[in-house]
This record gives sequence, structure tokens and C-alpha cells, in this order.
Amino acid sequence: MPRAEVGTPKYLANKMKAKGLQRLRWYCQVCQKQCRDENGFKCHAQSEAHLRQMLVVGENAGRHIADFSSEFQHDFVQLLSRRFGTKRVKANNVYQEYIQDRSHLHMNATRWVTLTEFVKHLGRIGVARVDETEKGWFIAWIDNSPKALAKQEASLKKERATTSDEQRERMLINEQIERAAASTSAEPSPPPAEEGLKRDESTEKVVLSLAPKVTPKTSSSSGLTIKLKPLNRANPLKPANPPKRPNVLKATATPTPEVEKVAGKKREAPMSASERLMFEDQEKKRRRMEREAVA
Repeated sequence: MPRAEVGTPKYLANKMKAKGLQRLRWYCQVCQKQCRDENGFKCHAQSEAHLRQMLVVGENAGRHIADFSSEFQHDFVQLLSRRFGTKRVKANNVYQEYIQDRSHLHMNATRWVTLTEFVKHLGRIGVARVDETEKGWFIAWIDNSPKALAKQEASLKKERATTSDEQRERMLINEQIERAAASTSAEPSPPPAEEGLKRDESTEKVVLSLAPKVTPKTSSSSGLTIKLKPLNRANPLKPANPPKRPNVLKATATPTPEVEKVAGKKREAPMSASERLMFEDQEKKRRRMEREAVA
């Protein structure tokens, strides 16, 4: 039975019946025909048109499969980049949106049998970042366009310009500290043993004295012992030989001879010159008064 022409009532009826997704195993990619059941797909596979198309494809099957694979990859990556951008999304969700178009290229015509193998292929060639979790395979598109690369480079230059020299030095110091910590943690050293304060009894007792120590020097050549007095350090604020001031009270006071005991005997202390003059004057007065009394 020939295919209904476009725009005829039969064509519209077939389109209404084929609305929605059908089974992938009942789709013929060579003829681009979707069958509604297994019997319809069997009849299509035995038709003359299908056999002629299979003869054409069989002459160079590898090239046709490669073309179908590249077309499927292009359409899938284009949907991923435009619909989700560089966001991380589940691979099955992208595939469900891709197959919503009835005229899409089916995966059974490509060299990939399952979606997992196709996702791994995208990760190997660097088109997307792929990771596997408990919920399934997740995929994120990598934007390698010249415009995106130029934008990324401009943002890096701006960040380097805004970063001050102090921040750079701080970052270098932190990196050095991390490397040093990593190297020390690789070879752990035993912790030092804790020792309390210990007192050594064999050491001499320390005595602190503020008085100057004088060491007398002796000369034994002539048998005489000479003691050297310690040198008095002069105060730079005081004069070397200050003048002596006479004591007025001592000069005007009456002489009072002092008596010292020497070897059990009393002896008068020697008088000064002023006391001697006063004493002689008193003696002259006393003698003059005695001569007047006798006369």
C-alpha cells in the first residue's frame, strides 16, 4: 500500500494516530518510519522500499553509522548547552527532553547501545563533566567557545589587578605554611618527654653582694706587708677637693680639756691653737690679779 501524500485526509489520520512517543524498537531509522506494533514493524521490514534502503546502507554501513552518531551527539550537546547551560543536571532528564521531538535521531542507529556509554564518551572527549552518584549519572556542559574563553581570561585579569600585593604575599605565606605542615605531618617526630624542675645539689650556693670586693696585695720581697686601700670612685657631680668651712661654734666655745685613760692613767687631750691662746690669756689675767693683791 503506498504512503499517503502530505495534506490528504489519510495523512492527517495517520498523524493523529501516531501522536506521542512510540516504542523505539519499532522505529526504522533508515526509512525514518515509526511502527505502532510488532506486526507493523515486521511488515515494514519485508517491504520492497525497506529492502532497497538496506542495500544502499549495506554498501558502506560504517560511514552511515558514524554519520548518525555525530548527528545524535551534535543534537544532544546543542540541547544541553541551550536548555541547561553549564549547570549540573541528570543525564536522563536531558535525554527525555531530547526524545520528545518525534523527528529526532534515535539512539539505536548510533554506535552507542546505552545512554551510560554515550555519557562516558562525552566525558572522555572533554565536552562535559561527568560524575556518577547513587541517583544516576550527572552531566555538566563545558563552554569552550572563543567568546567564553575570552570572557574568562578578562575576568582573571580583572581579579589579578584588584588583588593587592599584600594579599598576594599573604597567599604565598599561607601556601608555604601548608607545604611545611604537610611535610612535617608526613614524618611525625616523637613528642619530647616532660621534665619538671630539678635542683642540682652539687653546684655552689650563689650569693649576691652589692659591696665591692677588695683583694689586698702584699709584697714579700722585703718582708714588709703593704695593704692597698680600695680606690674610691669620685662622683663627677662633686668637686675633687671641696674647701673646708671653719666651725664658728667650735671656735667661740670655751675650752674643755678632755681626759683620756691611757694604761690606767689620766692624760689631758692636746688643745688646739685657739684654745691654747685663750688659756694663756686667762693665765696672764690670773697672775696680774695675784700681783695686784700682793701689792
